[in-house]
Amino acid sequence: MRNLAIICSIVLLFASCNTKELTPNSNESIAYTNVEFGSDPQQKMDIFLPAGRTVNVTKTIVIIHGGSWTSGDKSEMTEVVDSLKKRLPNYAFINLNYRLAVSNAINVFPTQENDVKTAIEFYLGKSSAYEISKDIIVLGASAGAHLAMLHSYKNDQDKHVKAVVDLFGPTDLVAEWNEGFLPQLALMAATGKTYDQDNAIYTQSSPVNFITAQSPPTIALQGGMDYIVTPAQTNILITKLNSVGVPNELVFYPNEGHGFSQANNTDAITKTLIFIAKYVN
Repeated sequence: MRNLAIICSIVLLFASCNTKELTPNSNESIAYTNVEFGSDPQQKMDIFLPAGRTVNVTKTIVIIHGGSWTSGDKSEMTEVVDSLKKRLPNYAFINLNYRLAVSNAINVFPTQENDVKTAIEFYLGKSSAYEISKDIIVLGASAGAHLAMLHSYKNDQDKHVKAVVDLFGPTDLVAEWNEGFLPQLALMAATGKTYDQDNAIYTQSSPVNFITAQSPPTIALQGGMDYIVTPAQTNILITKLNSVGVPNELVFYPNEGHGFSQANNTDAITKTLIFIAKYVN
């Protein structure tokens, strides 16, 4: 009998923990780390829910790390998440990992695109339990910005994305392929193919090819001395957005490279918040 009582107590303890995770208290801020949205060890996200959230009001900012689609981790965006949480205390945040492309054509495109789509759908599918709305803003850096734009312009069929924040992300992979040897190495690693071998994967993975008049407002932040993702990529994006009348803003730092100084990081966050306040209700 004593053993039975102990077993029952353990069962009740785990049941109460699972219930708390599935039905969090909206009066409390809650952080879930390494939440699995797939079976691969890399398919995980961190979720940060603010206190006082409601289904109809609380929006989410989705954060996507860079790393040329072959490296990087969500931990690299922790500082960005922390900065935004302080400035936007009423927002929820998710910080994503995705499967990385590796040699021998493993996890090549569109693996990363599909993971972002799956992660966002998984999270929004729990909107009632988490007590958040389905309105999101998607922010990415470098390859993460490419994935943010690709999801927002191509895969957001239900128009949950209300704004896009592009931190020096590739926008037209065909044009990037034509920039020379170094971009070609990165793109071959990510796609497993040269452009001549499979031009379709390059066109289907280029965010600019899916921009329409219904695409969400976009702010692009770019360094003038960025030789990894050149200003030409951002110029292509802005030109396409303007051509179809999508609200947008270009923030250009002439002396910055692939990543900004602390002062310009602060300026970039400020300008991003102003943009969000202007276009996201």
